[in-house]
Amino acid sequence: MEKLFKLKQNGTTVKTEMLAGLTTFLSMVYILAVNPNILSAAGMEAAGVFTATAVSAAIACLCMALFANYPVALASGMGLNAYFAYSVCVPMAEAGIQNPYQIALTAVLVEGIIFIILSLFKFRETLVNKVPANLKLGITAGIGLFITIVGLKGAGIVISSESTLVDLGKVVSPQFALAFIGLIIIGILHHYKITGSILWGILATWVLGMIAEAIGWYQVDAAAGVYSTFPSFAGNNWIPAGPYLFDFDFSYVTNHIMEFAVIVFSFLFVDLFDTVGTLIGVADKGGLLDKDGNLPRAGGALMADAVGTVVGACLGTSTVTSYVESSTGVMAGGRTGLTAVTTGVLFIVALFLSPIFLAIPGFATTPALVFVGLLMLTSVQKMDFTSDIADTIGGFTALVMMPFTYSIANGIMFGILTWIILKICTGKIKDIHPVMWVSGALFVLRIITMAIQ
Repeated sequence: MEKLFKLKQNGTTVKTEMLAGLTTFLSMVYILAVNPNILSAAGMEAAGVFTATAVSAAIACLCMALFANYPVALASGMGLNAYFAYSVCVPMAEAGIQNPYQIALTAVLVEGIIFIILSLFKFRETLVNKVPANLKLGITAGIGLFITIVGLKGAGIVISSESTLVDLGKVVSPQFALAFIGLIIIGILHHYKITGSILWGILATWVLGMIAEAIGWYQVDAAAGVYSTFPSFAGNNWIPAGPYLFDFDFSYVTNHIMEFAVIVFSFLFVDLFDTVGTLIGVADKGGLLDKDGNLPRAGGALMADAVGTVVGACLGTSTVTSYVESSTGVMAGGRTGLTAVTTGVLFIVALFLSPIFLAIPGFATTPALVFVGLLMLTSVQKMDFTSDIADTIGGFTALVMMPFTYSIANGIMFGILTWIILKICTGKIKDIHPVMWVSGALFVLRIITMAIQ
């Protein structure tokens, strides 16, 4: 342990690292309940997604430990899973495309391979440094709002309306009421700094749902998509389900190159900034940055993220990325990769508890989605709305277009295009880095393809 993780050099012990790993796991294990719920909207079986989510998280955590020796855990990313399901798969399904998740998984695979190449040549750091801060922050905040509206819709709190576009759902429904109670529970637990507040909020809401079902308030109607909140241990349900192994569709790529390129780029762009921002934030809290504020062994950490994404795609889940919840483990004393290894092992253990996680209803995960959305929205505090107009409107456009067009890709596309056009019009064309020109050109082509469809 000492030779592999350099525990003494980092001022920690095996016990501290393992407790830190447990803390991180409790803080992020909600993804095992949330991810199957979200990806089921893409036409995927929840049980298979659960297996893929747990296994890919375990492998990615191990890679982080071996490649970078950092106490950072990884799993299928929030926001990226929503983009996978609602911005890629749902529109394709509505257009009549069969099994659109296969196309989305192919895009995730390509994204991961590109990330590996970029990591090998240290291009990822360059890309991150050349995109304006306001755009990065606006994208993060916009994803937070997008996740929030997905959560609210899942519990029937927000519903569609022909007259006002959106409206308030039925306030007396158990899903509506219990989701709000769950959010309050998470808020209280977070206030008192209870470890795993999001997980406990999900579990508390779930228990209240079982009570509601037992007394007849919450009524099961499988035909309407309302399922029992009680887990079933009948038969071999405790055995992990088979994942969507290598379930790719490359035929779509040959006939829809531009559309596929935009999907890949959107995955790439969001994951790029989410990962780097998370790594820097967690490292800063753990005192892992050097005297110049840089992250040593950043290449290894980014490679772990890239490998995790490729593995996740091969198993059948959305993009794997670093989790900001790793900061809870760092605050508990985690300083090395042993923390990440511990978290990864716990994800494997959770594989055999799938009946429990898969029985958690959508309204019980709504509080988690809304609260994570809140945490991501806090990035707006760092945005500068008083200086360069391109930075201001570009970042704001990215922020608002995501929830109001129900698409993360739209937010990124219009945010970047707005920024480039304003830079040109204000005589600051020299501020536009080649990577932004390439991004803008790609999105212009995307708009052209949308216009002629």
